Amino acid sequence: MESLAQPISDLALILFCAALMSLIFKKLKQPVVLGYIVAGFLAGPYMPYTSTIVDAESIKVWADIGVIFLLFSLGLEFSFKKLLKIGSAPIIAVITSLMSMILIGLMVAHWFGWTRMDGLYLGGMMAMSSTSIIIKAFDDLGIKQQKFTSTVFSVLILEDIIAIVMMLLFGTLGKGGSVDGGKIAFSIMSMVFYLVLWFVLGIYLIPLLLKKTKKLLNNETMLILSLALCFFMVVAASLAGFSAAFGAFVMGSILAETTEGEHIEHLTAPVKNLFGAIFFVSVGMMINPEMLVKYWVPILVITLVVLILRSIVETFAFLLGGINIKESIQCGFSLAQVGEFSFIIATLGVSLGAIEPCIYPIIVSVSVITTFTTPYMIKVSAPLANRLEPLIPEKLRRESSRNEQASNTQRTNKPWMSILKESAIIMLIYTVLCITVISICDSVLYPYLQSLLSEIMPGTLNKYGTPDDWAKLATALIAMFSLLVFIRPLLTKGLFDDRFWKLWNDKQFNRAPLVFIVIIRGLLALLIITATMGALYHSTSAIITGILVFGLIYWIMHNRIKRGQAHMEKVFNENLNSKEMASKPKYAGDLIEKDIHLSEITLPFDSVWCGQTIKDADWGRKYNVHIASIKRQDGRLNIPPVSTMLLPNDKIQLLGSDENLKKFANSMESKENKVEFDFASGDDDLQMMRVAVPENSVLSGKKLFECGIRENFHCMIVGIDRGSDNVMKPSSDIIITSGDIILVVGVDKDVKALQQSANQVKE
Repeated sequence: MESLAQPISDLALILFCAALMSLIFKKLKQPVVLGYIVAGFLAGPYMPYTSTIVDAESIKVWADIGVIFLLFSLGLEFSFKKLLKIGSAPIIAVITSLMSMILIGLMVAHWFGWTRMDGLYLGGMMAMSSTSIIIKAFDDLGIKQQKFTSTVFSVLILEDIIAIVMMLLFGTLGKGGSVDGGKIAFSIMSMVFYLVLWFVLGIYLIPLLLKKTKKLLNNETMLILSLALCFFMVVAASLAGFSAAFGAFVMGSILAETTEGEHIEHLTAPVKNLFGAIFFVSVGMMINPEMLVKYWVPILVITLVVLILRSIVETFAFLLGGINIKESIQCGFSLAQVGEFSFIIATLGVSLGAIEPCIYPIIVSVSVITTFTTPYMIKVSAPLANRLEPLIPEKLRRESSRNEQASNTQRTNKPWMSILKESAIIMLIYTVLCITVISICDSVLYPYLQSLLSEIMPGTLNKYGTPDDWAKLATALIAMFSLLVFIRPLLTKGLFDDRFWKLWNDKQFNRAPLVFIVIIRGLLALLIITATMGALYHSTSAIITGILVFGLIYWIMHNRIKRGQAHMEKVFNENLNSKEMASKPKYAGDLIEKDIHLSEITLPFDSVWCGQTIKDADWGRKYNVHIASIKRQDGRLNIPPVSTMLLPNDKIQLLGSDENLKKFANSMESKENKVEFDFASGDDDLQMMRVAVPENSVLSGKKLFECGIRENFHCMIVGIDRGSDNVMKPSSDIIITSGDIILVVGVDKDVKALQQSANQVKE
């Protein structure tokens, strides 16, 4: 009989223990992650009463794969665009908290006689909260919709990014603990360079790949393709000197911006759960009870530091960010725990030999304890804030309120801020692309051409030059033509537009800084051309000649370059915004499309959508039809919230075009559901109507949310017709102006009441 391979036996033991503990912890309503850690302890080498894992190396490989999938999944839930929209308060809070916790970590390490590197790791781990634990606690306590929770979620996003950066920096420092500022700066610059390069190329190429292969992609092929892209980036990151986890996170964040991001997240979830469980089990395997008994004092001290000092530090950090006192306390107490990311950082430190092995079980123990205390810390925060708030001086409360108001009203659309921000992004992106082109030409293309020409040409040609001369010339010309499309936006994009000339004509003082920006971008372009020629030729005359030739080519091919650049940017922007565009109705581009109308259906008893919420049914994304009202025996619900449940025999009014409504009807029929379409009629039926805003209307000059159209008149806003400048699904901050025509959906009497309100003249 063939003997069973040891890794398979070990895997059987791991999964059995993990399954048993996950069921027990689920029954106890505790995080399953803790169950996996207990399972690892039971299956580990320090538990004498149960079977022990034999092939620890295989488990380590599986655990490393688990880290890759955990970071890939984190990237799929991440959005760089959301990161850019985060306000200043979370950023200030995270930076303040991180610096404070690292300082406290160094002090604790010094107190226990540990090394400085131990203190750095300890501070970094204590600064990391648990996203999954906090979300579960908010759900269990029913407070997920409270105002302070959105700030906490923003901080958690930033902490994930900081954790990635810390892993890179700690990996660079390696063993020995000597802090080299130059080495750290180079690591950060390298990380930014590769992050920009991979993100730009990924957003440009991957959606095109998914679009070309869409007909071939089912669940199986999509899963394999997404995992292939993930591990391709893992290998690329490793070759570039970064961790595998960083590569997985980058690819996940790129795929998250595509239309298939949510689908990929759903497909890869089981794989992530499997290998993630193995990783957390491997964490539990490293817990030695003797170490816990021996180091119970550090465990207790660090736990108190996290629960007490970190709560205080986080509270003051949020106060510095402009959050009011009560919300600052609630945010600070919510983040008082050590998250799962700390396990990954601790694993890195142990594998590099950079930290003492005892720190690993210590931080795991602290994480387990603070996980259990998290709900209680959140519960006590609100009553504590209510008690402390009256004790705070009135002057300090007013200052806090002013800071919060200033933080909330901060705008980034001012001309100066807009030009500076856009110029910085343009210089960063196009400089990275230019450096990449130069590097490829110098390290790949030139050696290839040199080798090729050496084979087909004599070694020395006195009249026409050597193969090396021709290889340099060909490489220089190819590099120049390749750089043309990147140099042009570096010189002109975002400059000399309305914002530029407005600032130029507004004040004489503005002209010098504007000229300085133009000069800086011009010098950067000149430096890139010089670097291109300098990589091949080492004489000043050759470099100057190359610059002149480049200028001549640029002048001759200017229009073609402009068209090529516009096409590339169009493709990139379409790919970057494809996820948002896919969620918009097809009629979003034409506000007055006559084909859009209201129709009514009756939801059959045996419909697959009965019992689902409007959000789960997702008719808007799937069929481009939108629910305007639901009529039941007890009345009509106009403009229902997305949490409304669909019930049998609901009479649902849908808004859509003939084509989309027909597609929806065919889908209902394919599921053997009978659908009855009737045009809305009667005084209580919804209609899509226009409301004109005359001169000096009371609505003119108000923001949309201030008009109370939904709350006071029970009408749904479809869009605003401004002649050539139509606005579809306007934001609540848009300002109504005289002459606007507001397209709304509502019953006749409500729309008429809204029109009467709009006709009222300002006093």
